Parts: sequence; C-alpha cells; structure tokens
Amino acid sequence: MTMLIDPAIDWVTATVPVPYPDALADMEARASAIAAGEGRERIWLLEHPPLYTAGTSASPDELIEGRFPVFEAGRGGRYTYHGPGQRVGYLNLNLAVRGRDVRCFVHAVEGWVIRALARLGVEAWRAEGRVGIWTIAHGQEAKIGAIGVRVRRWVTLHGFSVNVCPDLSHFGGIIPCGLAEYPVTSLQDLNNAANMTDLDAALLAEFGQFLENLGHCEKNA
Repeated sequence: MTMLIDPAIDWVTATVPVPYPDALADMEARASAIAAGEGRERIWLLEHPPLYTAGTSASPDELIEGRFPVFEAGRGGRYTYHGPGQRVGYLNLNLAVRGRDVRCFVHAVEGWVIRALARLGVEAWRAEGRVGIWTIAHGQEAKIGAIGVRVRRWVTLHGFSVNVCPDLSHFGGIIPCGLAEYPVTSLQDLNNAANMTDLDAALLAEFGQFLENLGHCEKNA
C-alpha cells in the first residue's frame, strides 16, 4: 500500500513479509535512482521472515547460533534480528536537500521512534554510548528498537526496527548489537496492547516533526 504524505516522498507499507535479499535489492535500486535524480524518496515499512543481519562492525563471536539465515547488511552496526512481529522501516531520503549531516539524520531517526512510542504510552530514550532505543522492562533497561543506517551519495539506506510482538527467543542466536548485558523487549513484552497498525499510525503522526528536525539537531536535541 502506497500513501502520498509529502510531495517528494512515498510512504509504502508492505502487506506480506518481504525476503531480505529482495528488500535489499529494491532499497539499493531506489537509492541509486534518487541519487541520479530519477526516483522519489521513500519510507518503506515492512516485516521480514526470521533472519539475522550483520552490520559492518559485526564480530563473528556475536553469532551464537545461526538458527536463521544470516545476511551481510552493508549498514552500520553489528548483528541484529528481523522477523515477524517487528516493524522495520527502510528510509530512502535525499540528505543533499534535507541537510548534509549524517549524525543529525541518525539523531532525528532516534527521536522519531521515541516520539512514536510515546504516543503509544511507552517512555523510551537514547542511551549514551549505546545505539538504539531503550526503555524499562521487568525492572531493567532493555532495547525495544534498533537503528542502523548507511548513506551513499547523500541518499540514506536501511533505517530502524521496533519490536511490536516478535518471538523474543529468536534474539538468543546472537548478541544483539554486541550488548550481551542488556535484554531485548517489545510492546507485547511490556503488556502494551498496541499493534503494528497502531505503531504505523504513530510513526506517520510524528513524521512531519522528523522531517523538520533533519539538519537542525542542535535546536532539537
């Protein structure tokens, strides 16, 4: 399903899980088209079949058990899991016209997810020295969202993931993002009744603010 939310940006929501190689190829093609001035920017919300991805900083010893296919992602970060019940957002945006600042882009993505979760009643935050989105689950700090991006010719690839209702045991095959001392949580694990549609609506409601924040991180810290 495609929505027009901005004259320059397509908002696309996949209705069935998308195989990772297909998504990666599509995302790469769209990024190349945008950089060449031949394609529209896009926000692509989807789910994947169960799999692990390895970012450019992934260490082999962080793959504990390869119970699912493992793919080289080409993004920053380490190992992460994707699967049903997890919302993945792939962002093909042109930073050449939205502020040539990669650090600010990552900061803005984090803030977007944090504000969307707040709309669902979940207090979440950034953690100094730890990439991702964090909250409290069962009395301790836990990761509810991951961020991993790549920027090529000032066009962004990859993006974020938020755990809505995945099988959290699937994260046990890796050390998620290299942080063995912190658990992973989800909206379901927090006894939050919000579903994927609710999260998508919250992301859409906060998208305008996200765009405004691009290139203006000092004003929107």
